[in-house]
Amino acid sequence: MANPARAATRNSAVRRAEILKLFSKRNLSVLALLAALGLGAFWLLSAPRPLSAADIPQHTADLANGEKLYNAAGCRSCHKPSPDLKDVDANLPAGGAPLKTPVGTFYPLNLTPDAETGIGNWSDLEFVNAVQRGISPEGEHLIPALPFTSYAAMRTEDILDIRAYLATLPAVKSPERSADLPLAFVVRRGIGLWKWIGLDTAKWQPDPAQSETWNRGSYLVNGPGHCAECHTPRNIAMARDNAKAFQGGPHPEGVGKVPSLRSLIERGRYKDAKDIASALQYGEMMGYDKVSSGGMGQVQTNISKLPEADIQAIGEYIASLK
Repeated sequence: MANPARAATRNSAVRRAEILKLFSKRNLSVLALLAALGLGAFWLLSAPRPLSAADIPQHTADLANGEKLYNAAGCRSCHKPSPDLKDVDANLPAGGAPLKTPVGTFYPLNLTPDAETGIGNWSDLEFVNAVQRGISPEGEHLIPALPFTSYAAMRTEDILDIRAYLATLPAVKSPERSADLPLAFVVRRGIGLWKWIGLDTAKWQPDPAQSETWNRGSYLVNGPGHCAECHTPRNIAMARDNAKAFQGGPHPEGVGKVPSLRSLIERGRYKDAKDIASALQYGEMMGYDKVSSGGMGQVQTNISKLPEADIQAIGEYIASLK
């Protein structure tokens, strides 16, 4: 004869097991639902937000302005030809030279008007979206190794002038090379979330309390020159900490530090605004030491190609940073 107590215990254990099994299934269903909702939210919030054709102004290209801003933006410095392109003019932005960063190595795009491997077939809208919104023609987020976070502040007409100037350069065959980036698709999609805090799309505005020269310098430094990208520290989200603008920070390539641009005169680095401009115009060949350190040599070379009035404007603006 069965023991009633043991039978009751066994039945109770079976019921508990059934309840736990049901509870586990419900938990899994809830977790699956939450995961699906989370993935959906991530996908929606990280979606590219490109400009539309209506955002592109009617504009007659100014090639001289395009060349000037191409130099101010330092396009050739990052888009240098790959070392494999032996017979290509080193001054052409044929792309492919490695750009090392703490998150991976990038191979900047060929900016020449080659239809197959360059930007020859890009529309104006595709070019502006890449430069000012960090979105490729394929609709992918671009890593902010391309400083679209600064170029976003520029006048769109200036971006179109740069594009028009690029179209006058010799076309070079230089196939695109994928970045050496772990989990590239996830990272690129995640940039869409980062843009909510790291990409300010407001256009640069002049300061009516300042001179025309100062405002010109401010535009060149904060827009095409993208000086804040290196000379401003980053916060925990790797967005620029604009409360500490131009106070210096870690070098973007991961080694060393970028110096502060504030109080250069007060700290005895330069005598006045004209001295800063002379350093940018002539560099170390005129005795200005440390102007070429940490990659500034290429920046100084690019700035030296600008009209003297623009170089003086940059000097005046930087001298005002306290």
